[in-house]
Amino acid sequence: MARSRGFKQGVKTGTFQCGAKWMSLYLVRFLRHAGCWVMASWLSLLPTGPALGADVEAVRLWRAPDHTRVVFDVSEVTAFSTVSLENPERFVVDLTDSRLRADLASLPLEGTPIRQLRSGVREGVDLRLVFDLSQKVRTSVFILPPSDATGHRVVVDLFDEVTSSEPRPVLSVESLDERRDIVIAIDPGHGGEDPGASGPGGLREKTVVLQIARRLEAQLAKIPGFKPVLVRTGDYYVSLKNRRDRARNLEADLFVSIHADAFREKSAYGASVYALSMRGATSTTAQYLADTENAADLVGGVELSDMDPMLAGVLADLSMTGTLDTSLSLGALILEQIDGVAKLHKKKVEQAGFAVLKSPDVPSLLIETGFISNPGEADRLSTPAYQDKLARAIRRGIQSWFARQPPPGTLLAWQREQGGREVTIASGDTLSEIAERFGVSVASIKANNGLSRDVIYIGQTLVIPEG
Repeated sequence: MARSRGFKQGVKTGTFQCGAKWMSLYLVRFLRHAGCWVMASWLSLLPTGPALGADVEAVRLWRAPDHTRVVFDVSEVTAFSTVSLENPERFVVDLTDSRLRADLASLPLEGTPIRQLRSGVREGVDLRLVFDLSQKVRTSVFILPPSDATGHRVVVDLFDEVTSSEPRPVLSVESLDERRDIVIAIDPGHGGEDPGASGPGGLREKTVVLQIARRLEAQLAKIPGFKPVLVRTGDYYVSLKNRRDRARNLEADLFVSIHADAFREKSAYGASVYALSMRGATSTTAQYLADTENAADLVGGVELSDMDPMLAGVLADLSMTGTLDTSLSLGALILEQIDGVAKLHKKKVEQAGFAVLKSPDVPSLLIETGFISNPGEADRLSTPAYQDKLARAIRRGIQSWFARQPPPGTLLAWQREQGGREVTIASGDTLSEIAERFGVSVASIKANNGLSRDVIYIGQTLVIPEG
């Protein structure tokens, strides 16, 4: 009787899987108990594996500077196995009990190490995917859970083989006289498999922030003493950890992550500047945005082993070294400049636990250029003229900070040591008046500060060249 009650409970709760071995066993016993010998004999012949397999419904390919990613959308979780073959180079992925419903021929393989991607059937039920390669690669395959925009995914990463570089020479006495550039790591958020937030008309955050980041890079590149570097240069995903690591490997003086996020209410508006918080978020919106951004790896796709824990000691180092203090002060200058271009969500630098900002030795900021979920802000963010204004505002804030606090060994620090002059713009100042005051030309001031127009702003710091 106990077994009969267990069977009835299983039917009631829907916990049985059709065709499973244990289901067959209970059905056989129940039907025998009921005297249905013929039906029980038939049920005992049911297969012991899953009745339904996975369908590969779509395939996408993304090319990054150092690797190629191929994403397979599957209808449900499926097991996989892999094997690498040589002469010729091939990489094989077998998806258990799966079928291909997507087209492989249309994938953009140019510029990737994949010569051809073909498929076949293995042991009658498994899907075999064969990557014919033109070079050796390092591989990684993992499964990602569903997100708001996608279902289950099987991700295949093919990392380019890195040749060992020549060791860097030891600095000589002569090289100590070199005056290095200030390195600004500019990080356009999201990318590739992760579109970020979406706005009206299909406007995507990943596209908007890359455009703004490119404009910021172009403007900083015109200023002597600055070297801007984009962390993401195209439409592909970079993990939060790798974004931080990229800035640290560049020995960046500043890491700036550009975003245009969304909120539950479309009425939310305004640009914001965020620094890392070692305690709690400074507002509900800050916490919401941090939670959203920190979940990006689940959408963009990162293998679990790549997600390292951030130790409390690192956060303590932030306070000890003054990195966080620099981030807050620099962020305040940028916020002042943005205030002249866009409405602000908050008039002070906010803080939250953004994973992308957790670099112990690189001042790091996350800039929300506006809410793409707000129709009015989305319309402005999509226009090149407004993007250029935002980039100029961010650039002015960065330039003003480093003009006042140039890192040792940089061109700007050398200029200060040599009596280089600087001026903070006050109400009523004009370029022509400043040029006359210091005995230099307007053109030389513009060239030295990366100005394309005769427009200056209150609070802006200009470095005046020698006459």
